[in-house]
Amino acid sequence: MIELQIDGKTVQVTEGSVVIQAAEQAGTFIPHFCYHKKLSIAANCRMCLVDIEKAPKPMPACATPVTQGMVVHTKSDRAIKAQKSVMEFLLINHPLDCPICDQGGECQLQDLAVGYGGSASRYEEEKRVVFHKDVGPLISMEEMSRCIHCTRCVRFGQEIAGSMELGMSHRGEHSEIEAFVGETVDSELSGNMIDICPVGALTSKPFRYQARTWELSRRKSISPHDATGANLIVQVKNNRVMRVVPLENEEVNECWIADRDRYSYEALNSDERLTQPMLKQDGQWITVDWSTALEYVANGLNQIKTDHTASALACLASPHSTLEELYLASQFMRGLGSDNIDSRLRAADFQHDGKARWLGTSIASLSTLDRVLIIGSNIRKDQPLLAQRIRQAVRRGAKVHALNEQRFDWAMPLAEVSLADSAVWVQALADIAAAVAQHKNTAAPAPGNASSAVAQAIATSLLSGERKAVLLGNAAAHHEKASSLLALANFIAEHTGASVGYLGEAANTVGAQLVSAQPLHGGLNAAHMLQSSSLKAMLLLNTEPALDCAASSNRLAGMDMVVTMSPFKTNLDISDVLLPVSPFTETAGTFVNTEGRVQSFHGVVKPLGETRPAWKVLRVLGSMMKLPGFSFDTVEEVRALALPNDMASHLSNHTRANVDLSPAQHAPVTASIYQLDALVRRAPALQHTSDAQPGHHHG
Repeated sequence: MIELQIDGKTVQVTEGSVVIQAAEQAGTFIPHFCYHKKLSIAANCRMCLVDIEKAPKPMPACATPVTQGMVVHTKSDRAIKAQKSVMEFLLINHPLDCPICDQGGECQLQDLAVGYGGSASRYEEEKRVVFHKDVGPLISMEEMSRCIHCTRCVRFGQEIAGSMELGMSHRGEHSEIEAFVGETVDSELSGNMIDICPVGALTSKPFRYQARTWELSRRKSISPHDATGANLIVQVKNNRVMRVVPLENEEVNECWIADRDRYSYEALNSDERLTQPMLKQDGQWITVDWSTALEYVANGLNQIKTDHTASALACLASPHSTLEELYLASQFMRGLGSDNIDSRLRAADFQHDGKARWLGTSIASLSTLDRVLIIGSNIRKDQPLLAQRIRQAVRRGAKVHALNEQRFDWAMPLAEVSLADSAVWVQALADIAAAVAQHKNTAAPAPGNASSAVAQAIATSLLSGERKAVLLGNAAAHHEKASSLLALANFIAEHTGASVGYLGEAANTVGAQLVSAQPLHGGLNAAHMLQSSSLKAMLLLNTEPALDCAASSNRLAGMDMVVTMSPFKTNLDISDVLLPVSPFTETAGTFVNTEGRVQSFHGVVKPLGETRPAWKVLRVLGSMMKLPGFSFDTVEEVRALALPNDMASHLSNHTRANVDLSPAQHAPVTASIYQLDALVRRAPALQHTSDAQPGHHHG
């Protein structure tokens, strides 16, 4: 530890820290623009100049390492004069368009200009003009004259997103931040550049001119998309979601969110919202009140149960639903006497040991790994924030290995890639397991080619290093022989000292397993439900079978009753009843992320129209049908019933399934980045990105 003095206060910091970090620790604010705690140091705005004793001139606090006994003055005359001079330079060319600037009210330059800017400018020459650029549907670069060249956006692209999509061209007063000629900014994390821009040069295209920051109320929430469970601040005006930005949580998403977390809110205000219950009569949809719709459902289900027994009833529940909704859906089906409920909509292998499949380690630990083997995943597009963590590990020297069908661009260097058709992934993984077994002088779990060069290289690498993980992606989870892949992954992890786990597809993949939203006593799984001719009634909770399920949904149209519970007008061709239920912003609920972290949230706006939270709809249906266990009043009561007391005992990836080396018949079904769930599919800005275009290579 190094001891120094800042404004008369003694501070102890670790060796290698810079003055601005020591000042933060001491609670002393030093004005700055280009410094950001998650980015490398550029020292190009000079706003953080401070007065250091024995230094011949003011020094930049962000680029000056601390030394033992250093004495720093941040508010001396010399420091203040230096900071005011820098501010004068920064404002020379800055346009005076604060009244129409979207950043007004949350602009670092505006805030600091109040404290360090002059009341009049000495500059009388013409101001420079920088022409706007079009870099895609998410980021607006309409007012690049505001740019102060802090290069935060450039460094974010290089260091966090992994691809340098913005850079600085020309020199001196002709310098400009721009994309490569004619290119757009296509990173799945690009919206974070808007957050870190300290002026209004980069703004949000969908939010532009929609509201002033001081008109917005800020409410905490959790992302309903992938299994990271990113913490969000949802900004609301007049009961309408206007913008979504990150809520910093160092353990989960740090200070970043993926673009689908940021922009999917557009779907909440779309014309496709279902706002009243609807019934289909003689092929025509008519609007009805809630009591009519619920009576129709209750009577229909009772009639089908009487005529065909409870085994003719089934439920497909999306893993993007809340824990409470999934719990009540499973209680509802089991109360009726049916075990036909499943949330593993894209799976092809349903073998299970009753334990929830999870990451096997903490999300934060991914940033410090030394060795990683990723199986069947396009992690960059499937779990952008987890990919970002692993990218940071690679920057520190980690080696990443992959087993995939094709070579994806993960915006990070990969050490060894085993390319194999998904039909023979089990054999390819068995080769790696055999190579590990050879090194450890133990029996391999299945016949494999231990002398394969790629298998040897991956095995040797995994046996070195300290912190290691074997991670199975969405394609591995949805694989026909998923249990064989998991068994081999377990063997490799066990003999190399690595953790093993699934990256996790949906916001509540782990939660759905915890509340048993899957067959427990011989009920039909998701694939069998869609192929069964014995089913007569289907309840679809936040599910669009044509888009969410791996199996064909053609049989649904022939059922006696299909009930869709969704925030959107969907499944019109197969449904008999549409019940408008709340999206995540209009209900309280809980998501359990891939590391098993339980995160609850409240609704941030009132339900739209006649929309009702799905847990309340299920409670009323359960009560109408006189099912046991549906007499509660609050979502907290449901949560208390749903969550197991001992979470740890319910989380496990340990499986010793027999390894089947025969080739798989079908390729795994995985959703691309902007087709994952009902919200992203209806967000116009996301659907206009290059990642969403037909024929765009998923990755």
